[in-house]
Amino acid sequence: MQSESISAKRTRWGDKPYYSLNYHYRELFGQKVYKIALDAAMTCPNRDGTLHDRGCIFCSNGGSGDFATPIQDAIASQIEHAIGFLQQHGKKTGNQFIAYFQSFSNTYGPVEHLEKTFTQTLQHPSIAGLSIATRPDCFSPEIYDLLERLQRQKPLWVELGLQTIHESTAQFIRRGYPLATFDACVASLHQRNIPVVAHIILGLPGEGAKEALATIEHLNQLAIDGVKIQLLHILKGTDLAEIVPPCPVLSLDEYTSLLLQCIGHLSPEVVIHRLTGDGPRKLLIAPRWSLDKRHVLNHISRTMKEQQIYQGKYYDNRNIKII
Repeated sequence: MQSESISAKRTRWGDKPYYSLNYHYRELFGQKVYKIALDAAMTCPNRDGTLHDRGCIFCSNGGSGDFATPIQDAIASQIEHAIGFLQQHGKKTGNQFIAYFQSFSNTYGPVEHLEKTFTQTLQHPSIAGLSIATRPDCFSPEIYDLLERLQRQKPLWVELGLQTIHESTAQFIRRGYPLATFDACVASLHQRNIPVVAHIILGLPGEGAKEALATIEHLNQLAIDGVKIQLLHILKGTDLAEIVPPCPVLSLDEYTSLLLQCIGHLSPEVVIHRLTGDGPRKLLIAPRWSLDKRHVLNHISRTMKEQQIYQGKYYDNRNIKII
């Protein structure tokens, strides 16, 4: 009976042993939906001198939006360009997309500008929803109210860059805000029924399985809605690339092992928006293995099957078990 129960848990999300973003989109929209990265011409308090002028030590000059549509133009033009790019590269895109404002901090600006940008985006007939990447220290009551109004039009997600719950690491990576700020922002968004996606990085200097699993447990306790799990990249032009001796990075096997522990401890109610990352080829210093994303995802999938790992495997009896 127990083996049947485990099997049922492993297959509750279709063909994957975890709650994937693709599965969530199909639940929500009834079809496969792609995200298209747009640029709202924002900046960041860690870039404009408010907190610092060089950003987090791992952040590129593109503000972590290096794959965003490179058009400083009207939103409608950006959307059409991004859809055309996907179609040219053989994607079976359908007719619905999630507009993803990825570069820098997309709630860091005048409310009037934000409202105009996001409203125009949602009015586009091909846009099914809105995903806004930002920092938890870039909100005001007026911005919370704006997001609540926008969500009444179409589905909306707020993606918050947490990276880690550990204050010593946060200071090292120059995040610029305490954990309490993140927690308060999540609570304020949840009060308005706005789903929150937390970004975390595995392999940060000085952090191993114990620290990563503590971050996962904190997200479980906050009842976070989604998570993006990213491996640490070292990119050209970042302060991380200038550290001497160079910052160590995880091998594929090390990353997979740590990732699977995190997935096993993660609440099965949390949507996993990303399992890894692929930095721009022209900027990536390490790890170079991450460039072959298909191989990486196949390796993760195969290892999960071999080790019989599924999301939430250790969640009911969790005590930060390191395997």
